[in-house]
Amino acid sequence: MAGTAPTTAPLRSPLEQARERLAAVTRASGGAVRLAELPFLTQLDVRLDPKGAAADAVGLALGLTLPVEPDTVVRAGELTALWLGPDEWLVVGPPGRRDMESRIREAGGDEPVSVVDVSAQRTTLLVSGPRARDLLAHGCSLDLHPRAFRAGRCAQTTLGRTQVVLVARDEPSSGFWVLVRSSFAGYLADWLVDAAVEWTGPDLLTERRQIS
Repeated sequence: MAGTAPTTAPLRSPLEQARERLAAVTRASGGAVRLAELPFLTQLDVRLDPKGAAADAVGLALGLTLPVEPDTVVRAGELTALWLGPDEWLVVGPPGRRDMESRIREAGGDEPVSVVDVSAQRTTLLVSGPRARDLLAHGCSLDLHPRAFRAGRCAQTTLGRTQVVLVARDEPSSGFWVLVRSSFAGYLADWLVDAAVEWTGPDLLTERRQIS
């Protein structure tokens, strides 16, 4: 019909069908392990010269300082910046913060700055609870002891043979972000459910396999 606005399909999380399985781990473990998805976070890959004028300008525009120490995280308000390389960061914000990209571009001015919206490439799993580190250690080769991987650290690594970005949140009780490519998210969710059997008991694992 003329004049009718096109309809937009609602966003669907790559882990929409896994939501109940993740919640079941939290219930069955008595909160020892808590699993949940944080869908649709805004994620921007930013590349620039950390010693150039653009670094300070972009930091000022975002209200945070881009971290220069390897594998560290800086958080300010709703935004989090992850160090990925000497001239590369991942800036993470709440869903729908598309203004972040334009603010970074404007702040960069004529300086060489690359900004790529990678929000659709990944989703984020929240792994928390008293046994979160033990759960992750089942499939991650990093030393996850709090002295080695403390709050405010991040790393590009593998978890259950899946490439992820692992982030130790700024408060120990906040747990970890596990940023994983959307195409591998379902596999990783199943791996986490399986690996949590030590705290959930075998009944939950048997139920999942029967359903699948």
